[in-house]
Amino acid sequence: MEETLTGAWPVVCATAFVLGLRHGLDADHLATIDGLARRNAVRNPNLSRLSGTLFSAGHGIVILAIAFAASVLAGQWHTPGWLEISGTTISIAFLLGLAFLNLHAVWKTPHDQIVAPAGIRSHLFNRIINVDKPIVIIAVGMLFALSFDTVTHAALFALAAESFGGVAPALVLAGLFVLGMLIADGANGFWISHLIRKADRRAAIASRVMATAVGLLSLGVGALVLFKLISPTIEQATDAAGIWMGVGVLVAIGGAFLLAMRFAPGAHSHPEKIPAE
Repeated sequence: MEETLTGAWPVVCATAFVLGLRHGLDADHLATIDGLARRNAVRNPNLSRLSGTLFSAGHGIVILAIAFAASVLAGQWHTPGWLEISGTTISIAFLLGLAFLNLHAVWKTPHDQIVAPAGIRSHLFNRIINVDKPIVIIAVGMLFALSFDTVTHAALFALAAESFGGVAPALVLAGLFVLGMLIADGANGFWISHLIRKADRRAAIASRVMATAVGLLSLGVGALVLFKLISPTIEQATDAAGIWMGVGVLVAIGGAFLLAMRFAPGAHSHPEKIPAE
């Protein structure tokens, strides 16, 4: 029996890592990271590039903490019922908030200026979703982790690890899951930041196309998450097509970038103007 468990351990580890990659490609993860990267692209390019990594790190902190707690309390752990709607509600709020910020910026920015989610800090909602510091992005990732699916993943790793020795294996499995998620989310944050910065340098019209795409994407994914909360049928359908929805988000952003480059009239001929705060 011990030999069987030893042989199964590499498979369990690989499964945890792949599940982490898959979780990082969830549409709500990608859309939120795209929004965070867009929000910080002009004023803080380094933070924009790291938005996916920071978001995923916050997510991972919660997963590791729950895996540890579940492994210590093996046999007594029960996933709280309130998690059924908490993470979903948080993700809806942030996605719709990021959509509002980007689309509002497009609406208010003159056509000859670079579109940046700035100049609307006086609005109450913008103060609430002021995600322009690393610690705040980490906190957003932690809040997103307060969902039934995420907590169930962490608890499952802890219970599976009971067969391999308890707390340490549970943390290894959770760590591999987080590593896979970090790779997927970190790569997406770096990629979207690169596309947005490249578009913004090219011309104001490209900036407008990218800002609109990120805003509409956040709005669409937020609406989809809301519909999932309301309708079990939609939830089952979207869960079955989860990976393809993530791929769709990536394709949509890539397509928006190509469209932006297509209509950009060349190097921006004016000095870059950032809307005043």
